[in-house]
Amino acid sequence: MPSFKCEFDCNGSKNEKIMKISVKRLLVPTPSGDGQQKNPRYIAYTDWGSSDNSHVVICVHGMTRNCRDFDYLARALQHSCRVIAVDIVGRGQSDWLEHERDYDYYPLYLSDAITLIAHIQSQYQTVVTFDWVGISLGGLIGMILAIQPDLPVPVNKLVMSDIGPLIPEAALRRIADYVGRDPRFNNFTEFKQYMKAISASFGPLTEEQWDHMAIHSARDYEDGSYGFRYDPRIAISFKIHEIRDILLWEQWDQVTIPTLVLRGAESDVLSADTAKQMQVRGAKAHVVELAGVGHAPMLMEEKQIKIVQDFILG
Repeated sequence: MPSFKCEFDCNGSKNEKIMKISVKRLLVPTPSGDGQQKNPRYIAYTDWGSSDNSHVVICVHGMTRNCRDFDYLARALQHSCRVIAVDIVGRGQSDWLEHERDYDYYPLYLSDAITLIAHIQSQYQTVVTFDWVGISLGGLIGMILAIQPDLPVPVNKLVMSDIGPLIPEAALRRIADYVGRDPRFNNFTEFKQYMKAISASFGPLTEEQWDHMAIHSARDYEDGSYGFRYDPRIAISFKIHEIRDILLWEQWDQVTIPTLVLRGAESDVLSADTAKQMQVRGAKAHVVELAGVGHAPMLMEEKQIKIVQDFILG
């Protein structure tokens, strides 16, 4: 696991204001597909709102993103809910796995989620209400979690941003083209420009929001260069498996909890046809399509936040 020096502002210098949000760490086991016992490791998460509030919203980011993408949503929800935003293994400030192939063992992601839920529930004397908000990969984890029979606490409501039970091969090939690269940049400005270019499908974010995302996505190296704050080995699945459509309709049809699906109108990951089928199968989701956005709505813009807020609190 690499060491990270600090957060930084748009010029790459230390910024105390940005560092105000504390990040907590939880020791979790490391299940593995090879049957070998692996060392435990830490996942990182932010914790918003009152720890006495028994309405807990867990937020999980996309493939190469991190928990700080949810700062805007968490600020909006924190007066009504406790909001936990977690870094998936190998991303953000969570530990990297020792063995590359373990990133391809999907029960590990589920294990991390269940361990986090159990940890949070242990802090209360009564059973909490858990809602799950996931962007892309985070939404898939939530979907699979929602159908598990023996959770410490069941998922109450599910929000899935631009993801569904059919992920087209073409979209997977596009993602595979950049995930796993480890580009380096001479300064923070170059890093931010590259991040904006590969993330244009997120939609019309403000410069403040792009700055926020870039600040928390960047890792500064000892030689003064900048790179992404995730383990490039997370792309292992694209390397060892044939890339083809991912079909999870069998799992979706088991989902019965209230579900909100946000679809970027220009998305190549969640098609309009798949979204329509999600309205009549499984959870019979409430689908909202967002103009001018591709993959994926980042839940930073006020309209998107309001949609999620109304669903969670309604």
